[in-house]
Amino acid sequence: MRVGVYPGTFDPVTLGHMDIIARGAKLVDRLIIGVATNPSKSPLFTLEERVAHVRRETAAIPNVAVVPFDALLMHFAEQQGASVIVRGLRAVADFEYEFQMAGMNQQLNSAIETVFLMADVALQPIASRLVKEIAAYGGAIDKFVSPAIAADVRARIAANAARG
Repeated sequence: MRVGVYPGTFDPVTLGHMDIIARGAKLVDRLIIGVATNPSKSPLFTLEERVAHVRRETAAIPNVAVVPFDALLMHFAEQQGASVIVRGLRAVADFEYEFQMAGMNQQLNSAIETVFLMADVALQPIASRLVKEIAAYGGAIDKFVSPAIAADVRARIAANAARG
């Protein structure tokens, strides 16, 4: 069985992420979405909330599982029995970073291949960071995330604003 891992923070999960997930799921028998903690980012949602969001959004894709992780990606991939890491690319800037990471990961475990999928042209500009910024300023995010995620983002931003 070919197992792939698609890692990310998914804060929030966007239509761009969903495009990569749907396409990546066709390349492997089982695709594990690794929802990562990332100390360098200040997430809008907790790890548990992000896992729940991704599970809800991927429920219709039968060969997808969602697993939280707080470890080196290659260790997580090894624990999951993965032979492939799926990464999405939006722009040249993404490629430079991803190319470097793929090289480092190959040095850690050359048996696990990194596969890059180009984001759908219509979805290339979408970034979780920008979705949160647009929402924080009251902008419409419905073109970038599912209706359920849009509602979750708006509710969290409103709750944060109410707290001061």
